[in-house]
Amino acid sequence: MPYLKPRVHVPNHVPVLKPLTPAHSRFLLPEKLKVTASELPITAAASASMMEAEGLEVDRVTEAELKENGFRSTRRTKIICTIGPRTCEFEEIEALAVGGMNVARVNMCHGTREWHRDVIGRVRHLNEEKGFAVAVMMDTEGSEIHMDDLNGAQSAKAEDGEIWTFTVRAFDPPSCPKRTITVNYDGFAEDVKVGDELLVDGGMVRFVVTEKIGPDVICHCTDPGLLLPRANLTFWRNGNLVQERNAMLPTISSKDWLDIDFGIAEGVDFIAVSFVKSAEVIKTLKSYITARSPESQIAVIAKIESIDSLKNLEEIIQASDGAMVARGDLGAQIPLEQVPLVQQKVVQLCRQLNKPVIVASQLLESMIEYPIPTRAEVADVSEAVGQQADALMLSSESAMGQYPEKALAVLRSAITAAMVDDDGERNKCIHDRIWR
Repeated sequence: MPYLKPRVHVPNHVPVLKPLTPAHSRFLLPEKLKVTASELPITAAASASMMEAEGLEVDRVTEAELKENGFRSTRRTKIICTIGPRTCEFEEIEALAVGGMNVARVNMCHGTREWHRDVIGRVRHLNEEKGFAVAVMMDTEGSEIHMDDLNGAQSAKAEDGEIWTFTVRAFDPPSCPKRTITVNYDGFAEDVKVGDELLVDGGMVRFVVTEKIGPDVICHCTDPGLLLPRANLTFWRNGNLVQERNAMLPTISSKDWLDIDFGIAEGVDFIAVSFVKSAEVIKTLKSYITARSPESQIAVIAKIESIDSLKNLEEIIQASDGAMVARGDLGAQIPLEQVPLVQQKVVQLCRQLNKPVIVASQLLESMIEYPIPTRAEVADVSEAVGQQADALMLSSESAMGQYPEKALAVLRSAITAAMVDDDGERNKCIHDRIWR
């Protein structure tokens, strides 16, 4: 069962290991772990002895943490890893599980359903054969405007000053002109204007529209960066987000409904809904899941990544089984300086409403290309842990980055160093090691 749990205060400063209500059971540590607060030992040695004496069943990652640190230091901030071309084979998924992955995420923006079925099957096989308890999360694509596949390429680099063409024309990979990207929305060329600023993947790459020629939009790169397949596109005009077209699109597209049917059939543990605009979308989806699979315990996660979701934030979180702060796309719709404040607000609201919350997007973005993160990225992770987010998520870092296992190791180490004990103190053993 999934590892996420809403954080709840308990007076004796002991981590919550059992669900408060049946509805929360899928957000806790593996159900195989059955202990009460009064049974929790303090030391790692006592933990190991108790486990052997009582014959407790835990997955391999949790067992290692318990033996090393004891129950009080078991990592409570969970890790979600997006599975992609760099990490889709059985051995690679196992390496992530050994490294501390609690949830494997499949993103329906990329790949085929058959590809995702194989990945989910490998995760299930890993759990059965190797003793792990890795959950599966499926992200819907959503109806927002985005780029199509980069003609089969895993990525492309846009350099400062380069001229790129965004078009609605379709090309076979061999015939696609250089620096040309196909967009999934037929009215794209009509809606944008010369002078508009085009943001790719939440602003990771920026262009300015310089010319329109029929279905082609000619753009000048102003902020260089890495272009990834099916990245979302937003455009700004005179300092304001142009959102009229996206506002007309449904939250769950016809493709999304087919993907949801696929997720139900495959028994995924979470479905994360992209670009949620209202609580009604979540309620409709939960009713649909129940109708399709009455015995299903799939949890519905609302991705908070648009202005519309912020307008209806509390209602959306109340209706959902948890929330995700998807900072990449959110940062394309609100000023960047407001993203940390929104993250803090969403995390606090989820804690008040007793809902699990995930912080996602660009946690260790530099590790897509480099083996060492920036200090600012590690500080960002520490801040999310300090806010008591229930899980942190790697996206491109683990899906197609050059160093997926290193990125996971860095994230796990940063989480451990930043863990906040129930009395509000930072991880004491780390502190003592540095300052003694």
